[in-house]
Amino acid sequence: MPHRVTLIPGDGTGPELTEATRRVLEATGVGFDWDVREAGVDVMETAGTPLPDDTLDSVRRNKVALKGPITTPIGTGFRSVNVALRHELGLYACLRPCKTYEGVRSRYDNVDVVILRENTEDLYAGIEYESGTAEAEQVIADLNKLQKKQIASGSGISVKPISPEGSERIIRYAFEYAREHGRKRVSCITKANIMKYTDGLFLHVFREVAKEYPEIEAWETLVDALCMGLVQRPEEFDVLVLPNLYGDIISDLTAGLVGGLGVAPGGNIGPDTAVFEATHGSAPKYKGQNKVNPTAMILSGKLMLDYLGERDAAERLERAVADVIREGDKVTYDMKPSRDDPTAVGTSEYADAIIEKLEA
Repeated sequence: MPHRVTLIPGDGTGPELTEATRRVLEATGVGFDWDVREAGVDVMETAGTPLPDDTLDSVRRNKVALKGPITTPIGTGFRSVNVALRHELGLYACLRPCKTYEGVRSRYDNVDVVILRENTEDLYAGIEYESGTAEAEQVIADLNKLQKKQIASGSGISVKPISPEGSERIIRYAFEYAREHGRKRVSCITKANIMKYTDGLFLHVFREVAKEYPEIEAWETLVDALCMGLVQRPEEFDVLVLPNLYGDIISDLTAGLVGGLGVAPGGNIGPDTAVFEATHGSAPKYKGQNKVNPTAMILSGKLMLDYLGERDAAERLERAVADVIREGDKVTYDMKPSRDDPTAVGTSEYADAIIEKLEA
């Protein structure tokens, strides 16, 4: 039976990247039944929202989606489509592998780090009080009654909730991922020496869950020390599990180690639903130019194959991508030694080269 998957082309360069990825995925021999749905700025005029209900309902039904980049409207009152999907579908785990591929310009070799970021809690939970509002002043007054350390009137307030339940499910997911993929170490990344009741809780849960996975080495690393370690010796790190804010920052840092967001795939995974997407933006200025590198989205498709249990196809796809990049002949302009190299190919032609490897 083919896999029923919601396909969201996105906007800007999203449709071009999505089409390249769709063709590559089909070339693996895996069967797909695509349920194409719209989201993004292009549907706002007709739907009144960048995330129409029928698109969300499709993902709920099919349980798996592949999404192209989507522009977040500025100054319209609409929240990010990515954030809305995570919230509505309970996608608590953000999966961001960052791996060096020979032929991609980078200062480092042999980097193979997997970021697992908690998606729903921490300072990104969206519990904030604006400076000068009555609500903020009430929160300040109430907190000042409870503690010696006083908050200055007029302060803006953000709340950092971290729960035992939210911590356990992302940490357990990290260990299960490590076990399933033959990883040897999971590192818990916090600032627990300072934030003892939030990050400290996350670390405590990590220690308890780690006892159930004796075959996997459990590391504890402070987020500032991690930043230095990643710059000095990134090859030492394996799977990192982090609260929301640190995970957001560190996943971009690790993407930078391996060549940038253009080669950084991503997935957002919940109890029974998953959405896979490139982690970069929609680059609307390049729309329709057949120019943008689709590697991140194609590798996100590889993550989707893995999630669907198509492990052999996932491995063959990654090998094909790695071969094309290593050879360097049929790659997009950003992967050439010089960005104005006239031998660079377009989005579609790069996908063709990967398909040729898969069908060889």
